[in-house]
Parts: sequence; C-alpha cells; structure tokens
Amino acid sequence: MSGLLPFEHALARLLDGAVPLPPEPVPLAAAAGRVLAADLAARLTQPPFAAAAMDGYAIRWADRHQPWRVVGESAAGHGWAGTLGAGEAVRIFTGAPVPAGADVIVVQEEVARDGDVARLNGEGPPRIGAHIRAAGQDFAAGDMLIAAGTRLAPPHLGLAAAAGHGTLPVVRRPRVTLIATGDELVPPGTTQGPGQIVSSNPAMLAALLRSAGADVNDPGLIPDDRAALAAALMTADADLILTIGGASVGDHDLVVPVLRDLGAELDFWKIALRPGKPLLAGRLNGVRVIGLPGNPVSAFVTALLFAVPLVARLAGRAHDLPIERLPLAVPLPANGPRRDHLRARRTPAGAEPFARQDSALLSLLAAADLLVIRPAHAPAAAAGAMVDCIALDRFHDVS
Repeated sequence: MSGLLPFEHALARLLDGAVPLPPEPVPLAAAAGRVLAADLAARLTQPPFAAAAMDGYAIRWADRHQPWRVVGESAAGHGWAGTLGAGEAVRIFTGAPVPAGADVIVVQEEVARDGDVARLNGEGPPRIGAHIRAAGQDFAAGDMLIAAGTRLAPPHLGLAAAAGHGTLPVVRRPRVTLIATGDELVPPGTTQGPGQIVSSNPAMLAALLRSAGADVNDPGLIPDDRAALAAALMTADADLILTIGGASVGDHDLVVPVLRDLGAELDFWKIALRPGKPLLAGRLNGVRVIGLPGNPVSAFVTALLFAVPLVARLAGRAHDLPIERLPLAVPLPANGPRRDHLRARRTPAGAEPFARQDSALLSLLAAADLLVIRPAHAPAAAAGAMVDCIALDRFHDVS
C-alpha cells in the first residue's frame, strides 16, 4: 500500500461487489423512502366497479331526452341494488356504484326535478358513458404497478394501498456502527477538562448516513486503548463499521494496528485526497470497515465521498453524489497531486470557495452550499471557468 491511491480507484475498489441488501417486509406506513425489493403487482382491480365521477342521475343513454322516474339512490358505500329500466333514473353521488342498466350520468346541474319526476334541463351528457369511471380503468388485478428498485414516494404508497398491499418488500437498511476514538473527546453537552474537546463527528455523520438510507448505531466514545477498541470492533452488529479518528500513523493512532491484530484485510490506506488523506478501507470478518480521519471537515468529506455512496448502494439507492457544473466566482491557483474539495458558497457569479479551508473549521462547513472539486494536478482556473461541484445543500433535508 505504498504511495497514495487515486480517489477514483479507491472509490471503485470500495464499491466493488456492493449490492443491495436482502429484502424485508415493512408496513405500508413505514415504507416511504425505502427501495422496493421486488416488482409489485396489483391484488385488486381499481376501481372495483363502475363508479360515478360526478353527482347527478344515472340513466340510459337512449332515454336522455325524455322524462325519467326516479326509482332510487346510489351513494358511496351504499349502492342501489336494482336494475335500471326504460325511463328510469337513479340519484347518484360521486364514487357510488353505477346501477346495472345505466350507461351515462347526467350532472345534477342539468336536471330539473319535481318529486319523483326528473328531466334534462341543459345540454346533457356529451356521449354514452360520460361521467362514469369504468371498472379497472386505473389498473386490474395482476397488473404490474411498481418496478423493483423504485424508491418509494408518497404516491407509490397510495398506489400500493389501493392495489391491496398492507406491507411491502423493501431493501433492508444498512446497519452502520460509528466508532469514535480519542482520549481527548467528551460527549456533546458535557464540560470539557484540560486538553479535551467536544466530540462533534458522530452526530454529524449519523445524520449524513441516515440521509443515505442507513440505520446508525453509536455506542459512545472509545478511549485510545487497544482492548477497548478491539472489543468495540468485534461486537459491532453492522454491515459497515465506520471508525472516526485514529487512522493516521501517530503513537496513539490505533485503528490500523488493532485491525491488523484482529485479522482484518486492509484494502487501502491513504489516498490522494484533500481533505482526508489518511482514509482506510477493508474488511473485518466479512464486515466492511472504513476508517475516517478525526478532523471534522475531513471526516465529513470522506464520509460523503465514500461512506454515503456505499450505504446508498447497499440500501438499493442510486449512489451517485449530486454534481452541478458552475462557474467560478473567483480565480483559483493550480492544484497539487491530491484531488481537493473546497468549501464554497453559491453566489450570483457562481461558486465562491471560502478563503480559509482548514479541515478543523466546522463553521465554514456548516455555511457551505457546495464542495468545489479540484482534480489532481488541475491547472489554474480563471473566474468564470466551469467547475464540478458537489451540492451540499441537497443533503440539508435529512428527515
């Protein structure tokens, strides 16, 4: 693993072999945003009977120009059971079953009624079958309605419900365990002692990964102790273990040596990326492991570039990040040998990278709308030059 692996090669190796997880049945009300694991066919016909599309009177088309004798009423849930004869009409309401024998509905605004006698008082229906929803006009039992791989939106749930489904087979959510390491860390909301800092990464990364479709487990902060870290790694019930911090080469960076002690297979460690050079990926007892840097911006960017696409693929979702091509609002110098990601804001002139890009500055990450991508060895770019950007604001809705 000498040298720095190019970003594109690292991502391809990470995603190699990643396929959607097995299906699980979930109640219809819990299926929004999930990915359908199998084609969904209708169990029912919709509508199940010919139904009125308007309030009015059900008659025979042949009788439309003569008076009718009103012989009954059909309402939603309470149809009229008889068969309509010559010169007869049934008062009908939207959604109600059309009586046998009727083949058209006259809207109520075009009917004059006196007791049980009614007659046309307008232009009348334009054609036979007017204002009637035919049985099965939406779909019939057995029709294929929603294809496997569809991410279920609210209209899909309405369609599935109407088709007779109370549960749906969906791709299981990937289980991700976050393991944040560091003696210097204290939980949010607690008082830090000398030399300590608040742990901000787990809350940020958990929200990011949930937006990609994961169930996230955070067992709490793990000290810089080999046995504690080994225990956390070995007890994680996960499809992906995401370690945060401790992935570099210092004396207190224990992730790599502990993984090796446990027999993990390391695929790569250190990539040509800024921020986030000390990223690692491998497997521990068949479970995927990604080791993120501890600096907050580095952790976020590497999770966005690597963990989010992996989680999305395991969840059955599209794994491509939202890329926009925008003009630069300011000139940029030539880039070095590592692919760079500059926090930037949207302006009327285009993408404007912040002047400061330190990987510990969370305030600028929170203010950023975009990450401007600078490929390795990119030449200097003038204001107005088009650049690819990752749209961070697309991740703001994490519900």
